[in-house]
Amino acid sequence: MTQAHQITVNFADGVSHTFVAEPGENILEAAIKAEVPVLYQCRAGACASCTCKLAEGEAATIPGASSTLLASEFAEGNRLLCVTAAESDCTFNVAYSSEVGSSVAQEVNVFIDSIERIGSTVMRLTVELAEGNWLEFRPGQFMQITVPGLGVLRSYSPSSTSLTLPKMEFLVRLLPNGAMSTFLENQAQVDEVLKMKGPYGAFFLREEYKRNPHIFVAGGTGLAPIMSMIDSLRQAGGKKPSMLLSFGCAVPEALFGLDDIELRQHWLPTLKTRICVDRNATEGLHQGSPVSALKEEDVTDPNTVAYLCGPQPMIDAATTRLIALGVKPELIFAEQFVASN
Repeated sequence: MTQAHQITVNFADGVSHTFVAEPGENILEAAIKAEVPVLYQCRAGACASCTCKLAEGEAATIPGASSTLLASEFAEGNRLLCVTAAESDCTFNVAYSSEVGSSVAQEVNVFIDSIERIGSTVMRLTVELAEGNWLEFRPGQFMQITVPGLGVLRSYSPSSTSLTLPKMEFLVRLLPNGAMSTFLENQAQVDEVLKMKGPYGAFFLREEYKRNPHIFVAGGTGLAPIMSMIDSLRQAGGKKPSMLLSFGCAVPEALFGLDDIELRQHWLPTLKTRICVDRNATEGLHQGSPVSALKEEDVTDPNTVAYLCGPQPMIDAATTRLIALGVKPELIFAEQFVASN
């Protein structure tokens, strides 16, 4: 006979919430009904925002549901709450504090302030919240912007911080025939109104580790949330932690934002940078990926925290490399950037 199960979610700040999931009910929906502040977005197993770690009990993917988790990740105890049902009483751990999920995504209108091509395949989009609209976000989280005329959503992390609100800045990778790419290159006009919703995502700067040494690894427009994090650390009071940014693109012509990075180095004496290209490196550039630029001497403190943003192969390689260098797995946070169809 099937029965309801008791679910406990432990947050990183020590707060725990317990609720009941009905037989076959996905745990995310049960948590939302119980007003448990878990992060989520797509509710369909695609975005990984509701990732957690199964600490006790049995919980399996709902038959027929799709999941972005790898078999190895599932075996390690990772679960996506939105496609998971409990098979017993369960306890899950999440890697963020209880206050993070308590901020509900807002739907707002924004005006386009400027559109600037800053690289061979990258556009900088600056917008401003319309009067009467407001939202908050943590450095690293992302927003969903509706492409005018098509109604499709595209997700981008601000490269700016909350201190620049009501203005926000995004770095958009230009894709051949891409919905947002075509709009920005051919149709977008200054003062045009866009619909935006957010914030979303469990990838954000952890305030509890802000004094730890930081390593940032970014590939392509994965630089956007990393710049937001670096600026947030710069804007915070007190002594700045040591920081290393390893950023790369395929070839020198694809690089962008180098002036912005150089300016941060001027502002932050504790920031070191390595600019990488896969091939055709010129003077001052590291030939190889941002992962290959990581050195043994980069990790001298066992409490070093790392943030990774870019293609999944880069994230996997960076995670493996950083663990080998001595970074604790629980202090490595990552966001995968996937091109939309």
